[in-house]
Order: sequence, then C-alpha cells, then structure tokens
Amino acid sequence: MKHSIRSALTLAALVGVAIQAENTPPGYVDFGKFSPPSSGGEFVEVHITSNLISMVARLAEKNEPEIAELLRGLHRVRVNVIGLDDGNRAEMETRVKKIRTDLDAQGWERIVTAQKKDEDVGVYLKTRGEEAVEGVVVTVIESNREAVFINIVGNIKPEKIAVIGERFNIEPLKKIGQAVEKK
Repeated sequence: MKHSIRSALTLAALVGVAIQAENTPPGYVDFGKFSPPSSGGEFVEVHITSNLISMVARLAEKNEPEIAELLRGLHRVRVNVIGLDDGNRAEMETRVKKIRTDLDAQGWERIVTAQKKDEDVGVYLKTRGEEAVEGVVVTVIESNREAVFINIVGNIKPEKIAVIGERFNIEPLKKIGQAVEKK
C-alpha cells in the first residue's frame, strides 16, 4: 500500500513538472524569489501576464495601433528592482552572474555587455531564427544602488524591440532597437 501511494505521488509530481515545463514559454527565465533589502531600501516587483497584456492591447488598439500590435505578441513581463545594501549586495551579484552563466549555457545570445565603473549591464535574446525574439533578459548591477532583473517573453518582431525599450524605459533595448532599424 505504501509503495502504491509513493508511486502515485511520484507520478503526480512528474506530470505536474512536465505540464509546468510544457506551459513555460521558451523566452521565460525564472529569476527566483526576491526579498526587500533589510535596510528598507527600494524594492519593486512587477509581473504582468498575458491576460492583462491582452486587455491593455485591446484598450490601446484605437489610439496606438503599433503598441497594440506589439502587446499582442507579449506573454509576460517581469521587472524586479532591488535596492542594494551590505546585507544583499554579494547575493545579488552572485545571482546576476549565475543567471548570465545559465543563459549562455542555454544558447541565449548575449547582445550587450556594458561595464563602466560600478555599473554592469547584460542583455540577452532568445530568438526563433530570424523571424522573432522569444525572450529578452536584462540584468543590471548599478553601483551600490540597485540590482535590476527584466524578462520580457513573447513573440516579438526584432524591429519592435526599440518600441519595448521606449515604452518600458529600458535604455539598452532602445539602443538595440535603433541598431536593428538602421540595418
């Protein structure tokens, strides 16, 4: 009896993991959970899923059709901004390095690496051939001020990346989009 229950639980867990993996879009990256800094510094967590994105796309259709078209291709947008202090700085730096290493190992394209003084920016793309970008990841360690993690998931036309940068005020994406448009 115990063996049957254990087998059933194991099977249920495997099916649950398979279903979750199947439902995860190719451009999705799990950054893990974040906690506010112990010093009470900045902590922002934005997680927008396809239902809200679809609703906003419908609302934008009349006045901003280009934005509505872009939004229809998005599945998820996640932004985390964590203020840095002595208690979390090393952990955030380690997490950024691990995420970047994992993205490199998973075949994501590193398209921006920018380091200047105490700023460290990495931008990665997950593409589906030449036809679409399935995911964008931006990781930033900004001085002793903040760590930023951004994941945009969807079916994004490369020429629309600048629009995402403008709308979400993501400076590296604005520049990438402008470079794509010039080609």
